[in-house]
Amino acid sequence: MSGDGAPARFAWLPPGLRPPVAMTWRQERVFLLVGAAALFAGYDLNIYGLAIPQIQASLHIPEDQVGLTVSYFRLAALVALLLCASADLIGRRRLLLVTVLGQALATLATAFADNYAQFVWAQFCTRVFGYAEEMLCFVVIAEEVAAAARGWGSGALSGMYYTGAGLASLIFAAVNLLPYGWRALYVIGAIPLFLVAYLRRRLPETERFVAREDLDKTRSRFAVAIALLRDLARQYPGRLAAILIAVGAFGFGASSASVLSAKYLQTAHGFTPGQITLLFIPGGLIGLALTILTGRLSDRLGRKPVTLAVVAFAGAAFALFYSGVGGPALALLWILSFFGFFAGDALLAGFALEIVPTQYRATVSGLRYLVEILMGAVALALEGLLYNHFQDHGPAIQLLLAALPLTLVAIFFLPEPAGRKLEEMTA
Repeated sequence: MSGDGAPARFAWLPPGLRPPVAMTWRQERVFLLVGAAALFAGYDLNIYGLAIPQIQASLHIPEDQVGLTVSYFRLAALVALLLCASADLIGRRRLLLVTVLGQALATLATAFADNYAQFVWAQFCTRVFGYAEEMLCFVVIAEEVAAAARGWGSGALSGMYYTGAGLASLIFAAVNLLPYGWRALYVIGAIPLFLVAYLRRRLPETERFVAREDLDKTRSRFAVAIALLRDLARQYPGRLAAILIAVGAFGFGASSASVLSAKYLQTAHGFTPGQITLLFIPGGLIGLALTILTGRLSDRLGRKPVTLAVVAFAGAAFALFYSGVGGPALALLWILSFFGFFAGDALLAGFALEIVPTQYRATVSGLRYLVEILMGAVALALEGLLYNHFQDHGPAIQLLLAALPLTLVAIFFLPEPAGRKLEEMTA
């Protein structure tokens, strides 16, 4: 395995977006095998948001149930949490092989849904595996990347997800030309996931988990699981409460704004699928670069100040985007708001993993994701009620954005992890 210690090049990234410190080929290989799935998850989990009008017409979904449908999908986070937490017992590698294959099968099943109920169940299963996959991807990156590059790692991983969303918008431009319309989008998304599942056979287990596993070999899995939950609550109650409040408020405030943006552009501003793509592709590339650069900036200036600035920026940009403004300003606000959303989400995800020890990391990642997703589900269900009141998605979403200041308050109570080894944060 001498080749694993060879220097990494990251030639697939532009020079300004590469890691700020030297890394090994093993670390680059892990990043590619993890990031490839994040890319296609970004594609898969964004199809519904792009094709809401087409799916709505095909499956006869009422207008006030558009957001509620996403709430049903997001209940999958409850199952995904249990799935992700098991990675602290059986390992990251083994579970990542299961999640990517499960997501591929469920995505393919979505394309063949005959009615609304079948569509919801297929997407529920897709997200059980997809959410668990995303939780674990951030865990692997946190454990494998050097301390001085963890912010970059979270930003780059989020950037891969962002790229997948851009790929979905590119193919979405032809939704009215593809055979079987929106169903073809899900078939196209499933095929690469099967390839990633095959390639992941070469994914190594993280070194930190292997070291921790050696300590637990003499204990039963059940005893380890009970001890994990008990010790987590006892040792880090303040950190756990602060991060869960931060991500819960972020999910509640920003989820409706992000999920319904493509529908808002199509229904409120008359955008066609082709025009959506013309905005999402160049805008997404700009947002991708900014997200990675923001991660690098947080390694230099600190995770707390950068996260505070990005979350506040995302809230302001989304509020203006849904204010009814049109013309070139609308496109600029979409780019800025989605940069803020993806960068803020990546920073918060990384934050949650940097402040707890290895044995709790997958569990905390699952809790972080569960709270964020479920609070977003509550907000999406509430958005439907607010739509009935305002008869407009814009003011309904603006009202939900008022929860974001809670994220800013909670971040103040977290320790600063930038530039410090994970072991230092939990000594």
